[in-house]
Amino acid sequence: MSTTIPSQSHSGPARPDDDSEPWDDQPTAFTRVPPQDLDAEQSVIGSLLLSGTPSSTSYRYFGEITDTGISAEEYYRPAHQMIHRAICTLHAAREPVDPVTVAAALTECGEINKVGGASYLHACIQAVPTAANGAQYAEIVRAKAYRRAVIESAQRILQYAYSEEGDEAEVRELVEQQLTEIIAGTPGLQQAPPAVGDLYLDYIADLEKIQEGRQVGLTYGFADLDMVTSGMQPGNVTVVAAQSGIGKSTLALNAAVAAAKTGAKAMFSSLEMSSTELMQKIAAAEGKIALHHLTHKGGLTVEGWETVRRLGVELFQTLPLRVYRPDGASLWDITSAARACARADGLDLLVVDYVQLVEVEQSRNITREQAVASVSRGLKNLAVELDCHVIALSQLNDDGLMRESRAIKNDASVVIKVERPDADDPESPRAGEVDLVVEKNRFGPTARVTVAAQLHYSRFVDMAQT
Repeated sequence: MSTTIPSQSHSGPARPDDDSEPWDDQPTAFTRVPPQDLDAEQSVIGSLLLSGTPSSTSYRYFGEITDTGISAEEYYRPAHQMIHRAICTLHAAREPVDPVTVAAALTECGEINKVGGASYLHACIQAVPTAANGAQYAEIVRAKAYRRAVIESAQRILQYAYSEEGDEAEVRELVEQQLTEIIAGTPGLQQAPPAVGDLYLDYIADLEKIQEGRQVGLTYGFADLDMVTSGMQPGNVTVVAAQSGIGKSTLALNAAVAAAKTGAKAMFSSLEMSSTELMQKIAAAEGKIALHHLTHKGGLTVEGWETVRRLGVELFQTLPLRVYRPDGASLWDITSAARACARADGLDLLVVDYVQLVEVEQSRNITREQAVASVSRGLKNLAVELDCHVIALSQLNDDGLMRESRAIKNDASVVIKVERPDADDPESPRAGEVDLVVEKNRFGPTARVTVAAQLHYSRFVDMAQT
C-alpha cells in the first residue's frame, strides 16, 4: 500500500540476568513497539497534499480530514509530524497546499532533509488509494495515538506505584486523574498553546458580551453581586467567609440553585448537612415555605404539600444540581465525586461546605494551617482541571479573620465576607439586611453589596425583591 519507510529503533532495556525476579522476564510495554500505523499516516499526509488547493475539486476532503481534529502530535513518525505542521501553517496562511509549497516551507525551516526530502512527499501521494477516504485514515491515526496515550498513562501509574512515593490518597489521586484524562481524550498529546492572534476573535466576542451587559459567568443569584464580579468564571474560586450561624451555607446553596436554574451543572458537597437537610432548604427557599414547617411533625398544610409536589415536577426533576455528603471528609472524596460528575454530565459549579472540615492525610507531618492551605490549593487546581467554578466556604473566627490559613484568600479570585448587622444586635435598624463584602475581586472593584435575609425561608434575596 505504501512506500517502505525505514524502521525506527525501539530496542528496550537489556534482558535481565537469570537471577532476576520472575516478573521481570515477562514482556512489558517498554519492550514492545507502541501501536502505530505508518501506512495510515502516509495516507493522511498524501490525502492532504492531494486536496489542499482551494481550486481543486477534491478540496472538500481537506476539510473533512482536519475536522477529525487530527494534530501533528498524533503521528507516530516524527517526519509526518513535521510535514503535518507545515501543511497546517500553509493552510492557516491561506496558501495552497501541494508537494511544491510544502517542500518549500520545510526547506525554509530547515526540516526538508529530516523528512526524507521532497521525494518523500511524492511517495506519500503515491501511497494514497483515494483522497476521499482521508478522514477515515485520520481516524486510524488518532486511534493509534490514543492507545499510545493510554499506555503512557498506565506506565506513569506503574512507575509511581513501584516507587513507593506518597501515601495511599496520592496514589488514588494519580490513578483517578490519569483515568479521567484517558476517558476525556488523549493525554499528553497537546498542541502548542495558541498565539494571541488566534485568541483575538474569541476575545472580541467575550468583550462584546461584557460591554452589552450580558452575563459572562454563572450567576450568584444576586444582580448587584453579578455586576461587580461579572459572575462566576470557570477555572476560578470564590471564597464565601462568615462566622458560624450567619448563613454562609444557605447563601452558597442559593447560589448553586440559581446557577443550576440557568442550566449550569452544579454539585453541592456538604460536610455538615445531610442530603435531606439540603433538600429541605431548597424546598423552603423555592416554595416560600417556612423551614420549620418542613422539619416538624404536622407542619405542612394542604397547600404546603401541594407546593412540595409542584416543586418536584417543575424544579427537582429538571434541576441539574447534585448534592453530595461524602462518607469521609477528605479532599480526595470531593475531587473524586467532582470528576465523576464531570465525566457523567459535565460540571460547571462545585460548592464545598466548608474548607476547614476537609481533611488531608493525617500521616503527613504538617500543621493545621498547612493542611488547610493544601485543601485550598487542591480546590483551585480542581477548578482549573475541570474548567468549573468552585465556591469554597470558610469559617471566620471571632475577630472576623479567616481561620488557620491566608492561603484560602490567596488562591481565590473573589473573596466575599458575609456580615449580618442584626446577628449581635437584634434591635439593629438594619435588621434583616446582610452585607456581602467583596474584599478581593480579580474581575473588578471591591464593594459592599446589601441583600435581604429571609432565613425563615432559608434564602437571601436582592433588596428589590423584598
